[in-house]
Amino acid sequence: MAIIPCGSTSVAQWGIRPQCAFRTCVADKIPTSSATIKLSSLSAPSSSLFSKSSFHLLSYPWSSKTSHRRRGAHFTVRADADFYSILGVSRNASKSEIKSAYRKLARSYHPDVNKEPNAEQKFKDISNAYEVLSDDEKRSLYDRYGEAGLKGAGMGMGDFSNPFDLFESLFEGMGGMGGMGGRASRNRAVDGQDEYYNLVLNFKEAIFGVEKEIEISRLEICGTCSGSGAKPGTQPSKCSTCGGQGQVVSSARTPLGVFQQVMTCSSCGGTGETSTPCNTCSGDARVRRTKRISLKVPAGVDSGSRLRVRNEGNAGRRGGSPGDLFVIIEVMPDPVLRRDDTNILYTCKVSYIDAILGTTIKVPTVDGMVDLKIPAGTQPNTTLVMAKKGVPLLNKSNMRGDQLVRVQVEIPKRLNADERKLIEELADLSKSKTASSRR
Repeated sequence: MAIIPCGSTSVAQWGIRPQCAFRTCVADKIPTSSATIKLSSLSAPSSSLFSKSSFHLLSYPWSSKTSHRRRGAHFTVRADADFYSILGVSRNASKSEIKSAYRKLARSYHPDVNKEPNAEQKFKDISNAYEVLSDDEKRSLYDRYGEAGLKGAGMGMGDFSNPFDLFESLFEGMGGMGGMGGRASRNRAVDGQDEYYNLVLNFKEAIFGVEKEIEISRLEICGTCSGSGAKPGTQPSKCSTCGGQGQVVSSARTPLGVFQQVMTCSSCGGTGETSTPCNTCSGDARVRRTKRISLKVPAGVDSGSRLRVRNEGNAGRRGGSPGDLFVIIEVMPDPVLRRDDTNILYTCKVSYIDAILGTTIKVPTVDGMVDLKIPAGTQPNTTLVMAKKGVPLLNKSNMRGDQLVRVQVEIPKRLNADERKLIEELADLSKSKTASSRR
């Protein structure tokens, strides 16, 4: 059984050979290529046919009623991208033209130079296009079948080399480009990673802010080797694995030819040099130490708030900047008060007598106990507002939210004889008042 790359689908062949005629069509200003494929009738209809599910990515322009009248049918497969358009070259461009176009575009879209959000993806697309078009076998497959041909031949889009390794391999020995490429790129400074610390605060500390002294663990520059990673008194030597290039090339022979992949040397980490590691840091150039930091937490933070302390993270390598420290806030709940953004919620209970006649009660707030007036005739579940008794706005401590007090009216389930008598008298007065108002 053989596998034939046919559009974006690999079709199995059992002793029968469909006649396929391919015609490549490229439209101006359309970044996709299309192939029109004609399948003639099979010589052995009883053999294993191409099932409809085999072409789930294809579209059929003919109807089922007329298909039996034709010897063959046409369908169109569209590739995902046009590598010639990506590099800005014609389909008959020479290898030198393709290489020149790649170098020009790679310089412009390298992430170290171009800080636009889509620059890195554009750089990868350019590298993928160059890797295909610079290889005779891959280019031949691509010209005939598009990206689907590469996938059908076992060269999926995930099999491309590292675009940065490809970039460095082409610019090696050319003096780089402003510090990129070659040895300068491999030995460039590496910034340190960020560190994270979880800080637990009580309810009032989060509302009013607090100063805390915390102890963190982080990687600092090794004092023994001064951050070089090498044992003091020793000199680095050329890496024997990569010959000082910082890169190794792996080759794999396939039915389509020999494919090479450039990778960073694992022995020297891409530096091209090896040395006797420092006994203190084991060659990492950094050691883990603890440090106490005084931290000022602003008023108004809440669970999930993050505080950033610059340059207090892990140290960088080869002169790179240290990372930052991120403090993640977690606030313990209060047993009485509840927070809702910048407002504080509280529920109080009053008797039905106090709700009818009105009263003044003591209410807990973050500022302490405060008098709250319950107006006469307060209805159950009424919400009273205590202005500016809530949470300060973050970074605007002079502005505060409110405390919202929900009033629950308690109605007794049992009454003694005297209470019942008074309530009945009150009910009679209410009925008399209602009757007189109707006259």
